[in-house]
Amino acid sequence: MATTTSGRLATALIAPALALGATVALASAPASAAVWSSCDQWGSTTLNGYTLYNDIWGSGAGAQCIWANSGTNWGVNANHPNTGGIKAYPNAKKVIGKPVASLSSLTSSYNVSVPSSGAYNTSYDIWDTGYKYEIMLWVNKTGAVGPLGSSQGTVSLGGSTWTVYKGNNGSNDVFSFVRSSNSSSGTVNILPILKWIKDTKGWFGNVTIGDLQFGFEITSSSGGLNFTVNSESVSSG
Repeated sequence: MATTTSGRLATALIAPALALGATVALASAPASAAVWSSCDQWGSTTLNGYTLYNDIWGSGAGAQCIWANSGTNWGVNANHPNTGGIKAYPNAKKVIGKPVASLSSLTSSYNVSVPSSGAYNTSYDIWDTGYKYEIMLWVNKTGAVGPLGSSQGTVSLGGSTWTVYKGNNGSNDVFSFVRSSNSSSGTVNILPILKWIKDTKGWFGNVTIGDLQFGFEITSSSGGLNFTVNSESVSSG
């Protein structure tokens, strides 16, 4: 069972380029020419205000290549073995940079194409600027994956119904919202979720929201599977 994405950021910054680098080259880039592509473990670029990461951070990972036509239209071909543990979180990041109480709006729309096999989730991963709190919004999941922590029941917020999990991985608190049914496209009103955590539950104070990431947390994708963000948008005020 997958647990959490924490440690991903720190690992990406300090981990050495492992022998995985040679393995990653085996993955295939998209057949059509993209604006940018990379098979590097930590491959990254910035396009139209979004920072893209290949982000192969977990142990036992296989091959993965990322491609992008823009910061909001991108995908990966990933071939990770059918073993436990999260292998990668390819994602696009938008920096928000505002305290929760100062936000008047924070919404995001998404449209993805995902495989019917493998083990993964499609999720938002939202961090405060101090990386003490991690808020995950799972919009779909397939295979043997599950969030960290214990269930806190269900809540209807931001246009969807979620089962909420609360946990800690030793580095930061993790609040995971798992959508009651899988969705490949939609709009999430994120601000009410943040206010519910802050005001209703009191799990954090008026923290400043930093990174808002959206991507695919992949545990296994044996044989090579394609994950595509057809479109995405993030709007804040």
